[in-house]
Amino acid sequence: MSIHKKHPVFPFDKKRRSGILLHISSLPGKYGIGQLGRNAWWFMDFLKEAGQSIWQFLPTGPTEAGLDHSPYMSSSAFAGNPLFICPDALAEMNLVKKDDLENVPDFNEYLVDFEKVEPFIFGLFRKAYLNFSSSPKPASYTRFCHENQNWLTDYCLFMALKERFEQRPWNKWPRELATRQPEALGKAKEELSDSVHFHSFIQWIFFLQWQELKKRAQELNIRLFGDIPIYVAPDSADVWAHQECFELDPETLEPTVVAGVPPDYFSKTGQRWGNPIYRWKINGKPNKALYRWWRQRLSHMAKLLHILRIDHFRGFQAYWQIPASEPTAVKGKWVRGPGRYFFEQIKGAVEGLEIVAEDLGTITRPVIRLREELGLAGMKVLIFAFDSDEKNLYLPHNYEHTNFYVYSGTHDNNTVVGWYLDPRVPEYAKQRVRRYANSDGNRIHWDFLRIAYSSVARAAVMPMQDVLGFGSDCRMNTPSTSKGNWRWRLAKRFVTEQLASELYSETKFYARLQSREDPQKT
Repeated sequence: MSIHKKHPVFPFDKKRRSGILLHISSLPGKYGIGQLGRNAWWFMDFLKEAGQSIWQFLPTGPTEAGLDHSPYMSSSAFAGNPLFICPDALAEMNLVKKDDLENVPDFNEYLVDFEKVEPFIFGLFRKAYLNFSSSPKPASYTRFCHENQNWLTDYCLFMALKERFEQRPWNKWPRELATRQPEALGKAKEELSDSVHFHSFIQWIFFLQWQELKKRAQELNIRLFGDIPIYVAPDSADVWAHQECFELDPETLEPTVVAGVPPDYFSKTGQRWGNPIYRWKINGKPNKALYRWWRQRLSHMAKLLHILRIDHFRGFQAYWQIPASEPTAVKGKWVRGPGRYFFEQIKGAVEGLEIVAEDLGTITRPVIRLREELGLAGMKVLIFAFDSDEKNLYLPHNYEHTNFYVYSGTHDNNTVVGWYLDPRVPEYAKQRVRRYANSDGNRIHWDFLRIAYSSVARAAVMPMQDVLGFGSDCRMNTPSTSKGNWRWRLAKRFVTEQLASELYSETKFYARLQSREDPQKT
């Protein structure tokens, strides 16, 4: 069914825009990892100078060393990543001394060394919290705790218990805590009150900085474009606090089935993500607790962002369910999802938030129909466009309408230059892209940019690595690998006035500039 034949559930903005995909961890800065604060503002100034009106990044939740700090496997669907807090803000609030920020380790400029960054940042947090806890609590802190108590209380206790039990998964804790017996929880809150308040303090600082980021973005007319995984990590505050929402074994508290995708372009054995599957129904009826949790999650995102990408959108129409005992995704099966009903239930929670459906991978006509009926923008990835024939749906001449976000590639792809130089990529695919761009391929990344910008897609987004023409060593993630991902950083010297001028010229030429008067959704 065409989006033009039925009123969509979620109306969309038809203006032509462009933007850049750069995760917050990839920003430059002296503290070893990209952070909120001045360097985020510097990047938004560059975006404005370059004519861009969208800044896209990956999920911003806390990450874990044991999961290679993947932003798609967070300990919370609500909390912010403490590593993204700029220590300069702590000094400005008189919570640490400026001298504490002078003796900074010699961090890698090009890669995030999480093993060095994490202890340094948390060492500063400990000093800041000691000063904070010995002073009267600001009204903004009390207000923050009250307004976010539906997730903050469970998250902070979860983190405190993780520390007590040496980071063991929650289902390996003492039974009375794993099953959330009220008496045991009350006792733990009392005994661990200092640790609970420490994590609450960190989240307050994070969201103070985020408010400044969003205010600055709106002043510059830049839309913050975030991302949430459809699933949550098994060892997360969300699964522990809302066990009735997931398919768990009541005895072991382990998932009985897990999420993933079948064999595809990325992997011959599929991808076994390991996330627990949602318990969409109880006794044949919609699980009210699950829908309530989803509304809270999306309402929270609506306060932080202007645009939200829901990763693995197809899971709402049908999802790949794998027995938890299986080591790969091969023996999974498709199970019907909640479909349109889900989006009708959560519509009120996302008012003012534009939603983009990540509809890549194994996509069927029912998935396409669901997205179009809802009026959600889909995604087109140009790296996928040249490996078949002229009917390839990722080729711009096959776009049936404008309601798409087009990319050169995503965080899961090689960079364009890396793809073009990869001997495993068929030569005919490279020949096709050169013919499509009427180019010799010497600036293949810019050829991809022009193809994206010139398309009818209402938004064109380029990973920063492709804007700069970087190779495979700068890719963000390689699917089905568990080490060495999510580490690339942008060195400040590569972002020049000439680059901004070239980007601005292309953005204007292809009618993707936005005026300063263009209203922002708040």
